[in-house]
Amino acid sequence: MSETSPAEPRLTGIHLWMRAEGRATERRAPIAPADAQALIVDGAQLTVERSEQRVFDIAQYAEAGAAIADTGTWVDAPANAYIVGIKELPSEPAELRHTHIFFAHAYKGQDGAADLLSRFERGGGELLDVEYLTVNGRRVVAFGYWAGYVGASLALLQAHGALTGPLAPTTQTAMDTDVRDHCAPTGSSLVIGARGRSGRGAVEALARAGWEATRWGARDTVTLDKARLLEHEVMINCVVTHRPQEPFVTLDDVAAPGRQLRVIGDVTCDVTSANNVLPLNRSVTTWNEPSRRFEAPENSSDDGATIPLDVIAIDNLPSLLPLEASVSFSADFAPLLVDLAHRTGPFASARNTFRQATTRHA
Repeated sequence: MSETSPAEPRLTGIHLWMRAEGRATERRAPIAPADAQALIVDGAQLTVERSEQRVFDIAQYAEAGAAIADTGTWVDAPANAYIVGIKELPSEPAELRHTHIFFAHAYKGQDGAADLLSRFERGGGELLDVEYLTVNGRRVVAFGYWAGYVGASLALLQAHGALTGPLAPTTQTAMDTDVRDHCAPTGSSLVIGARGRSGRGAVEALARAGWEATRWGARDTVTLDKARLLEHEVMINCVVTHRPQEPFVTLDDVAAPGRQLRVIGDVTCDVTSANNVLPLNRSVTTWNEPSRRFEAPENSSDDGATIPLDVIAIDNLPSLLPLEASVSFSADFAPLLVDLAHRTGPFASARNTFRQATTRHA
């Protein structure tokens, strides 16, 4: 009987540096300890910065074989290290010389996008935005399911007057229990973008709470039925669009006759982009103040239009379920790294998007 020779390591020469997150409410990690160990076995060098807020203890990474570094030391990491994170970078250094992999939100004209791209240009670094890791135009890794799940759960709590800040990280089981305890299993809901990852998560959360969801896809918004949209009590926006389109809800709709819509869960949260499909709201909400209220004019003649309209637009929803979200994301992200060194597969798309953006920006 012949013995099977062990597979050759595929990640030799790859140095991944997982930075600590700067945002106080960010608990997620792009690489979970179990996947960290697998990456190291496959030849990667992994450095993990200390973080008091990360959902995984630093000891778990040390046990997996990772090198441990102090918070924020990625700025002095070797030039060939890939800096991996979740959310925004700190404002310094002014020049970014490494290749960074994170959700940058820099290609739709969002606030701060131009400054971020300028930092990469000045430092000669590269941005591989996780949102643009795609194959044939389809994203291959995302937190979308859990964003939709949390967004819908919070929207139901808000509709029943049971959502109060400050919010805190929890578990799926505890969140489901909270929704069941406070939210009656009746009401009309609409999920726009229902076929995508976040849409599926939203539909699942609503179903668990006993709410039937009307499901709209791209075809359902080509010609928008605004009256039908406003008939639903809760609406979850899961649409990602790269070009302007007819907005779903505007400030004028707050006073629309017959409006029953009382809560919008904006999972996409493109609030500062020209592509914002909910232009009534232009800024995020927070864990401390999770919702923003829009009131109809006092002289409104329609009883329905006097219902307050609340918007939830938290831009790191999955961090409220940090364990579930991190494990799921890491399981999809880690296998992609075999394509990183040569910028093939989904990393080719991310690199091309960055190059096009910086060419335009220059």
